[in-house]
Amino acid sequence: MTALTCDVAVVGAGTAGLAAERSARRAGAKTLLIDDGFAGTTCASVGCMPSKLLIAAAHAAYAIRAAAVFGIGAQAPTIDGPAVMRRVRQERDAFVAGTLNSIAAIPDEIKMRARANFVDQTRLALNDGRIVSAKAIVIATGSRPMVPDMFRTLGPLALTNETIFELAQLPASIAVIGAGPLGLEMAQALVRLGVDVEVFDQSERLAGLHDAEVAAELKSILEREMPIRLSVKISVERDGDAVSLSWSGTSAGTKRFERLLIATGRPPQLAGLGLDVSGLALDKHGTPLFDRNTMQCGAAPIFVAGDACGQVPVLHEAASEGAIAGRNAASFPAVHHASRSVAFAIMFSDPPLAVLGRPSTEGDIIGSASYADQGRAKVEARNAGLVRLHADREHGRLVGAAMLGPAMDHMAHLLAWAIERGETASGLLDMPFYHPTFEEGLKPALHQICKAVDSTDASAYDEGKLPGG
Repeated sequence: MTALTCDVAVVGAGTAGLAAERSARRAGAKTLLIDDGFAGTTCASVGCMPSKLLIAAAHAAYAIRAAAVFGIGAQAPTIDGPAVMRRVRQERDAFVAGTLNSIAAIPDEIKMRARANFVDQTRLALNDGRIVSAKAIVIATGSRPMVPDMFRTLGPLALTNETIFELAQLPASIAVIGAGPLGLEMAQALVRLGVDVEVFDQSERLAGLHDAEVAAELKSILEREMPIRLSVKISVERDGDAVSLSWSGTSAGTKRFERLLIATGRPPQLAGLGLDVSGLALDKHGTPLFDRNTMQCGAAPIFVAGDACGQVPVLHEAASEGAIAGRNAASFPAVHHASRSVAFAIMFSDPPLAVLGRPSTEGDIIGSASYADQGRAKVEARNAGLVRLHADREHGRLVGAAMLGPAMDHMAHLLAWAIERGETASGLLDMPFYHPTFEEGLKPALHQICKAVDSTDASAYDEGKLPGG
């Protein structure tokens, strides 16, 4: 039995694992990176990039249909489904190639192509018979699609984000199971590409939103394009080469769909790691308990990062967590607390949705701004959405936001940076707002916050809208 030794062993070569290995090696640690495929990151292969490629195709089709509002005549677009899917895969594969190039640059002696499971807190058994002994271990095994048992008998008729992009043709109809960000992004893209789409979820919450008013606005906007059935229970059965789906609850019915897209979440991929012998404290889902400022699991020489944490499945958080975990694994037992950036998530629907900071609490001030009558939004015939900014009552300092509207995927960055810097509503109103822009639409919400804190600065601003503002 071959024994391998290192300072830091990283299990998983996705975004978090690559960041952890790089961070540990830069800190002077001897590292080993263990993965059974080295196939590229989730983002590049089955997540962010292929989904945005499909969304881009949907935007193109929608723009043609919407041209008439500007007095531009255009024939209804002809959707070449095979061509759409070929481009998705072609460009996706180019992104994957970029990640593979990064992996190829890692010295060969560091990469171990194998599966690993814990022997104890400092040893891993590889499926090729070797044993890895490390001073510290980083778990960065990513996530997997959750497919409830009721769908497992449907075989290839039940798709996930890991299989839908491999379709040679767009389906004629699809039921999307799960009204979270992934499900809603894909549902809207598919319906704009001519697919008959309906969305189903047993929960009453849309996109995981805590803000009921923004959730209601989002539902109202999306339902202009497709039915969204919340708080329903469903049953499915195979019907030849299609699926018969029945639902009951707030509505009831039965419909035949060519395919299902299962978008019910991506839990951590921890099966087979042998966490039961690791000595770690686990939550009810079997995920290690950890400190998000150190990524350390209890007092053990074990760290966790990225989707394996089961908390925030977004790329920039995975990269940050990997870097923190790698540094601390390299310096163990000297573990340092990192300052985490403001929480920040975007759903690339049309209009985009962004959620920043923390949810509002009873003591917060909330400033609201509708985009239904906002000047620049009306110019572009994109006047829909609602922004809700949360601020502390004493100073009007921004602490969070739920933002739905045109260009919010870009504007949210400005607000995230403002929250990170501790900016107040009055401080932001001191900044220039060019006219006419989408950014101007935030001013009513900021003024409401200033009034609520009785800011002496609030009177300095003209709360009347500029023409078309």
